[in-house]
Parts: sequence; structure tokens; C-alpha cells
Amino acid sequence: MFTIGVGPSSSHTVGPMAAAYAFSSSLQQKHVLNRVTRVKTTLYGSLALTGLGHGTDRAVMAGLEGNVPATVDTDHMLHIRETCALDNTLNLAGAKRIHFDYDHDVIFEQWKRMAAHPNGMRFQAFDDAANLVDEQVWYSIGGGFIRQGAPDDSMIGIHDRPPAGTSFADEDESAVEPVTEVPYPFHSCTELVALCRRHDMSIADIVWANETALRPEEAVKAELDGIWQVMRDCVSHGCTSKETVLPGGLDVPRRAPKMYQRLAFNSDVLRRNSRRKDAVLESSDAAWVDLFALAVSEENAGGGRIVTAPTNGAAGIIPAVLHYYWHFVDDADDQGVSTFLLTAGAIGYLFKRNASISGAEVGCQGEVGSACSMAAAGLAAVMGGTPEQVENAAEIGIEHNLGLTCDPVGGLVQIPCIERNAMAANTAINAVRMAMLGDGSHIVTLDQAIATMKQTGEDMMAKYKETSKGGLAVNVVEC
Repeated sequence: MFTIGVGPSSSHTVGPMAAAYAFSSSLQQKHVLNRVTRVKTTLYGSLALTGLGHGTDRAVMAGLEGNVPATVDTDHMLHIRETCALDNTLNLAGAKRIHFDYDHDVIFEQWKRMAAHPNGMRFQAFDDAANLVDEQVWYSIGGGFIRQGAPDDSMIGIHDRPPAGTSFADEDESAVEPVTEVPYPFHSCTELVALCRRHDMSIADIVWANETALRPEEAVKAELDGIWQVMRDCVSHGCTSKETVLPGGLDVPRRAPKMYQRLAFNSDVLRRNSRRKDAVLESSDAAWVDLFALAVSEENAGGGRIVTAPTNGAAGIIPAVLHYYWHFVDDADDQGVSTFLLTAGAIGYLFKRNASISGAEVGCQGEVGSACSMAAAGLAAVMGGTPEQVENAAEIGIEHNLGLTCDPVGGLVQIPCIERNAMAANTAINAVRMAMLGDGSHIVTLDQAIATMKQTGEDMMAKYKETSKGGLAVNVVEC
């Protein structure tokens, strides 16, 4: 559930780049790259409606050149359109320079979408005689995850509901999950908690056992360490950035650097406040949590290196709560960080499997809501919560984000996204306070809340699902 990527959007930047990379790589694998002289990309649905603000076009171009989100040069990606325009060429798969005309080779189809998912894209490669060499359809399904479709996948109007049986939401997710052998499989939180009780293990123990059954312990540990390091670097960069305004035309100011200076002037918190676990949950350090979340979200909005957690639009929440643990709990350590991430990952898996983490599919409840739930679970675990208390915290985290719409002003991941990350990070901490004051018993289960989120997303009007056609996106005048 955690991948290292680039801003500003997992579904509209990271996913399209990964899909374009997969397409260009396949041309090499099929040994047809030498025949290709032109590549055309058509973006549908939400990708077309908010693609410019999310940098989808630039991400696709970077992917076609052979770049991947984890290692792409963010400065090159920011200026790739201008670079390609210098000689009207694109270095396909990093191996062959072909003619490239942005106005004709990147199409924003704003009136149609693929029935299977709102974030669909079509790649077509042509030879000198304009013959079709290859054609592929890909979907960016949220959190940077992609899935290949078929060139003849059905199309519908941008605001139409997909016919029954044509959407990914109609599928049994277990039928499309890769078959992998793990010692403790689970598909619901009820099953997960039962496993914990049956084997006297924590949620983190269950996930660790499953992960290390698939790859060496050293590899899992290295990945967790890498994710934590990028989160720390991102907060640091966001707090010390010399940029004053975010790109995109809204002239949204970066607030984290000034906020950091004000807080650090009268605080030694980053040198580790010493507090007892039972006291820290009763304290109020919301301003620092706000700072951590704003720093990451502003880095994301500026196209910086971030951790998709579980999406870019919600990338500030888990790092903010994890930094809260790291700086405000006296016995915080590296093992606690791993426990936090493993626990949060288990909850994120349940959201992705049983509902969606795509704003274009279920609204912002699937992004900020799921991240809030994941962060609450992770913090509850490192504060000594039982599996039942962890579930309770996670359920509170999503329950109070149900119905949250995705209506980014100008199609940018800035308003209301940046502040929303800060609000949700503090909500996650408050959810843990409430869960830890109880014995773990609760009326609404996490599974029921996730099912409700999915149903709410299906009922939500399309204009409130990352199209910039409703809500704040139409009621705030862009200046």
C-alpha cells in the first residue's frame, strides 16, 4: 500500500506514468519498437477532465520515455513538454527518438469514459505509413495501481453510469487478485482480528509473516526503512522549501516553511519531547501535526518526491501521524515505525480490496478517508492497542469521512486537498484517543464502514468524483 512516487496525484500522475512505461516497454518486448514513428495517447473521463491540473499529460510523456515514478527526475518531468517542443520529438522507451506533436498526440477526451473505470487511457503506436502497430488500454485504479484492459472495452458518456457487469466494481475482487500462498490470508477485518486472537499475534505480526513468506526479511525491512526515509525527507523538504507559491495558476502559497519557523522558534519538540504513552494521547500538539501534513501535501502539489499512502492526494496524513508518534512519544523507535506501517498497510489493503481508494471512483472518502483510517490503526497499534482497539480506531477514522467528495479547484491537488490532509491527520489521532479510552468493543465494524463507503461512492454523482465539475471546483472563481 506504500510506494515511492511523484506528485501531485497517484491516480492521475503516478498511474498514467506507470501505464505509459508499461506500454513503451512492451513495444521493446514485442520487438516492434523500430517500426514505431508516432505514439498517440487518449485520456478519458476524470483523466481528461482534470489531467492538466494533475500533470497527467506530462506523466504520460515521461512514462513513454521510459521513466518510472520512483526514480523519475522531477525537474525533467515538470518541463518535459517544453523540452519535447524544442525539436518536436520524444525519446520513446529511452531508445528511439520519434516525432511528437503534443497538440495531436495527447488527446483529452472529455465527453466519453471507459465503462470499466473513470481513469482510462488508450495508447496507440503507428508506423511510417500510419498503420497501427500496437494498441493498448490501461486503467489507473487508484493509489498508483494500474490494470490493463482491452482495446475494445466499452465506452459510455462522461456522466453515465456503467451498465451492470462492465465496471470493475461489479467484479469479485478475489477473482482478479493474484494467487499467492501466505500463512495468514484474510479478506476482511473480522477475519484479521480473528487470526490475531487465534494465534496470539498482533496485526503487524500477521502482515510481517505474510510479507516475509513472499520475500526475504531483509527485503521487507529495507522497503519499510526506505518508505520511512522518504516520508522524513519529504517533511524536511516541505518545511524548508524556498518556493513561496505552488505551481498551477491558483497562486496558492506554501505555508509549511513559515509555519515551521514559527513553531520551531519556541519549541524543542524535534529534539524529542519526553512524555509517557498515557499522557501523550491526552495532549494537544495539533499545530505540529498540521505542519507535518501541510509540508508533505505541499511537496506533493509541487510535483516533489513523496510516498503514495495510499494515494498522493492523501499522502500527508500517514506521514503526519507517524511523525507525531516519532517526535511526541518518548519510547518511539524504528520497530514502532515498522509496526505502524505494517498495521496501516493491512487496513489499506482492506479498503482497496473491498471498496476503492480512487477519488475518481468513490470520491475523496476513498483517499483521505482511507488514509485517516490507516493512520488511526497504525497509531493505535504503536500505542499498545489490542486488535479490537486498532479496528475501533480505524473504523472511527473512516466513519467520519463518509460521503467526502472530491472537487479540486482548477483540477489541482491543492484546494481543498492540502488542508484536508491536516484535518484528517488530527482526526486520526483523535480517533485513537477515543479507541484507547475504551476496551475495543464497538457497534459499527470496520467492514461495515468500508461497505458503506463503497455504496456511498456508487451513489455519489459523477461531478463530485474528481472531475472538477461540482462543489468547490465550480463555486470558487479561479483568478
